Amino acid sequence: MRFADVIGQERVKHHLLEMVHSGRLPHALMFCGPQGAGKLPLALAFARYLLCEYPGADEACHYCNGCRMLDNWTHPDLHFSFPVYKRKSTDRPVSDDFIAPWREQLCTDPYFDIETWLSDIKAENQQIVHYVYESDALQRKLALKSNQGGKKVVILWLPERMLVEMANKLLKLIEEPPLGTHFLLVTEDAENVLGTIQSRVQCVHVPALGAQEMAQALMQRHGVGQSEAEMYARVAQGNYVKALKMLASEDEERQFFDLFVHLMRKCYLRDIREMRKWADSAAEQGRERQKRMLDFFQRMLRENFIYNFRQPQLNYQTFEESRFSTNFARFINERNVITIMEELSDAQRDIGQNVNARMVFFDLALKMAVQLKQ
Repeated sequence: MRFADVIGQERVKHHLLEMVHSGRLPHALMFCGPQGAGKLPLALAFARYLLCEYPGADEACHYCNGCRMLDNWTHPDLHFSFPVYKRKSTDRPVSDDFIAPWREQLCTDPYFDIETWLSDIKAENQQIVHYVYESDALQRKLALKSNQGGKKVVILWLPERMLVEMANKLLKLIEEPPLGTHFLLVTEDAENVLGTIQSRVQCVHVPALGAQEMAQALMQRHGVGQSEAEMYARVAQGNYVKALKMLASEDEERQFFDLFVHLMRKCYLRDIREMRKWADSAAEQGRERQKRMLDFFQRMLRENFIYNFRQPQLNYQTFEESRFSTNFARFINERNVITIMEELSDAQRDIGQNVNARMVFFDLALKMAVQLKQ
């Protein structure tokens, strides 16, 4: 992953290089911005540039020993920290326990999200975090002399998932790292990163990708036709990872759409028996899939509310979704849209906190039945 491999984000690339060339590079940066904008690929490309033995004005070289090792992310002075889980209650997990699937994912495609990572490590129904043991492991690694005699780089993915104990132990290391050490934090939820961590890093804002940039990347990298690529880019709204998932998982989106339509119809009819069956069916899915489903439901609510304004350029729907909206949109209005969105958000929060899924979804269905009549 080099800067040339990162989709768009030319302004951010220029800003990073300018900090290096001007000698004003902070020891700790945090890449912030919307999901799917390419924050991790940018951090990887920047790490390659920092570790390159003969960097050019705007790109790492292709031939030094460091760059060759970075082709498969095995450079001894590049350290990764990412959320993991306990396979057994007695485990003391650290990132190195899962480094093989991590490197494999980076080599396959660095544009991925936490759901992909959960699947990679077979932890779909687990809560993954940075455990306190991780800070001890990082301190031991960074205490050693640089293997290549140059810089050392730590890429810390999802700092918002650090346990407080780890964050507190890591504060001193981030504030006063060993000479030549750089921390690159990559967050998907900057607001939930501990304030003590935020105060010790400089934020690099990575904006959402433009639809044209995304469509071009889909066509060039995945052989997608122009009209299809433009549709995916438009619906994904700047989230390239979402566009890739739509491309690879049309079946899942279709299943979510069917579940949404079925729920809305049964709620409108106030068919309690069928609503209960729907809740039981939705509860059988894995937790991460349930959260994706509720994300989809929230998008559908937004799109149907906007549909009422008769401004097609503001709608981001597939043909089938748009056809459903011709009859359904009138039930989503100023009187109920905010309340329904809040109910969906609360349900997503409860699922994330391991509340009984059948209770969550049946309660959601009952509340929907009330709100659709508003």
